[in-house]
Amino acid sequence: MHNCFVIPIYNHHDTIAHTVQQLLPFGYSVIIADDGSDAATKQVLAELASQHQQVEVITLQQNSGKGVAMCTAMQHAYQRGFSHALQIDADGQHDITDIPLFWQKSAQYPQALISGAPVYDSSMPIGRKIGREITHFWVRIETLSLQIKDSMLGFRVYPLQSCVDIMQRYAIGQRMDFDTDIMVRLFWHDVPVYFIATKVIYPPGGRSNFKMLRDNWLISKMHTRLFFGMLWRVPHLLTRRQRVKHEG
Repeated sequence: MHNCFVIPIYNHHDTIAHTVQQLLPFGYSVIIADDGSDAATKQVLAELASQHQQVEVITLQQNSGKGVAMCTAMQHAYQRGFSHALQIDADGQHDITDIPLFWQKSAQYPQALISGAPVYDSSMPIGRKIGREITHFWVRIETLSLQIKDSMLGFRVYPLQSCVDIMQRYAIGQRMDFDTDIMVRLFWHDVPVYFIATKVIYPPGGRSNFKMLRDNWLISKMHTRLFFGMLWRVPHLLTRRQRVKHEG
């Protein structure tokens, strides 16, 4: 395994330095995909790249969405020879102390997608909670399975070759629909998925790039695409379901 971190960022100039500082002790490269951020964020990123040899910044000329930033960063990482990338947000929501568990699980199952199963506290907005439950319902239908405990958390280790193959075959969601879209498609192509329970917080005063109307509309369209894509995969998914049941 040749590991790296990938961080998509859009205007989180106040949290990215702390996030990167926490990742550096692991000794892996940190690839930051700047999704057309503001001047303040670009300045912080330039300073991080100049101060730390491990840090590399990829700059998208305009804001194109989290999905575009992630696809660009993962393809770049794969071309550089990395085999696995741990995606983590720039805003401090994710529990850095759980990262060793993610790498250990990935080393145990190198062909698998290792994802966080979020444990939220009372800081989670009720609107986001309802939206997640709706997505969970549709993902169970799209996979004909209860194996996907959560498809929206952007805290996971990707097997890069499988991801690049998926990106070359399909148009993956470009914004906040990315995380669910790529997980379902990896599942369809028999990439195992394992989950690790991890605490997630919504920091006081934190800045979210989730746009309620736009992103919910994109997520709705994504579920429509995935539902119809699931229909002709029903025989394969049912066979897989029976196989997993017997193996379990």
